[in-house]
Amino acid sequence: MTPICVYYDIHMKDEAARVYGIGNPLIDIIVDIENHDLVELGIHKGTMHLISKERRKELVSFIHGKKTTYSCGGSCPNTIIALAALGIEATIAGKVGDDEFGMIYKKNLDQLRVHNELAVCKEPTGSSIILVTPDSERTMNTYLGANREYDEQDVVLDSVRKADFFHFTGYMWDTASQQRAIKKALFEAKMNGTKVTFDVADPFAVGRYRESFLSLIKHDCDVVFANSEEARILFDNYDAYECCKSMGKLCETAIVKNGKRGSFISYRGEIMTIPVKGPVVPVDTTGAGDVYAAGFLYGQCKGMDIEESGTIASILAGRIITQRGAQFSSDTTEELKRLLATDAWRSEV
Repeated sequence: MTPICVYYDIHMKDEAARVYGIGNPLIDIIVDIENHDLVELGIHKGTMHLISKERRKELVSFIHGKKTTYSCGGSCPNTIIALAALGIEATIAGKVGDDEFGMIYKKNLDQLRVHNELAVCKEPTGSSIILVTPDSERTMNTYLGANREYDEQDVVLDSVRKADFFHFTGYMWDTASQQRAIKKALFEAKMNGTKVTFDVADPFAVGRYRESFLSLIKHDCDVVFANSEEARILFDNYDAYECCKSMGKLCETAIVKNGKRGSFISYRGEIMTIPVKGPVVPVDTTGAGDVYAAGFLYGQCKGMDIEESGTIASILAGRIITQRGAQFSSDTTEELKRLLATDAWRSEV
């Protein structure tokens, strides 16, 4: 098949490509514990729990005095952080609390060279308390907190106007206020030629908002990312290729990630297959989809065509699953920057 060479013209606004993301900033609080601690807390190992404010207080009290590691988390923030690490001008917007965790989150973003437009409110900063047992199993306890308060008045319209890409995820559809904010940003993006990229991000969100998501994809989005499970729920079809074909009828660029079988990308109805670029047995798939989106956006910001951007996405996703966590170390980042600076990435296996 003849390669599909398509380039988005993103350099009309400014010399430096910008990606503007609105998402849920969650501070990851990683704590090493013993197995008996989970038993005492009544938590099932290896699961992810959405917790209440009261439960969050209990866990914060439990980890007080223990050795903890803090990092910036959240699906859209993971994508923005990966882009910034690779040298793309990237901004994250969202909401944090007027508290210690909010201050830590902002400080970490500064160190990561991510521009932040985080609004502040009285609700506690969203957090994921990650309890790690001696067998390296991670048990996550997530409190959304301030994220749920993000609203249309928090959107910095000038930043949306100046951006080349506006990126958001399905997680932003869980409250009326978040929906209002995204709709306002979408309107501004359309009015100013900002490309809209949407990561469906979560099968449960698709189950709750399927019709809304289909409408968003059809009317508001230029690029859409979904994994095979999310695509299955959207289009009631277990065939990832057929799902990509269906989604490709709704938007310009449709991407369905199909795990170890690689990914499919539809551009204006023509579909290409992107092979997987990573290990057969991953260490940890946390953040793989977020980093895939970052890789694709990186390629587009650098003027690469659709297939090249998909290959970069596959390389980055393949690299992130060789480690624990959703962010690259500084050493790995430098290695990737050197790789992407040459044509050597084209021969990555």
